[in-house]
Amino acid sequence: MTGPTRSQGNGHAATRQRMSGSQAVDLARRHLRELTGNECESVSSIQRGRDGWSVQLETVELERIPRTTDILASYLIELDERGELMSYERVARYYRNQATPAE
Repeated sequence: MTGPTRSQGNGHAATRQRMSGSQAVDLARRHLRELTGNECESVSSIQRGRDGWSVQLETVELERIPRTTDILASYLIELDERGELMSYERVARYYRNQATPAE
């Protein structure tokens, strides 16, 4: 469901816009850049939760030659419904040439 939602507060109706998935990704990318100094290389997942969004992002932590040996990291960023950062965690670190991050 997109568009405005209504909520009641002290008897008055207040209208607020729900954040879209693409807005959540943009904000998560911005938070990642501010916290790590690294640009987001890709988005692995996005999920709307009851109170906001969870976005998993991939970034290059260490560039190497050849590029297949770059060290990448996967970060989980959780945002509230306004886009404020709720949590930030590096959940995996792996070489670019790995098919999937090691668990």
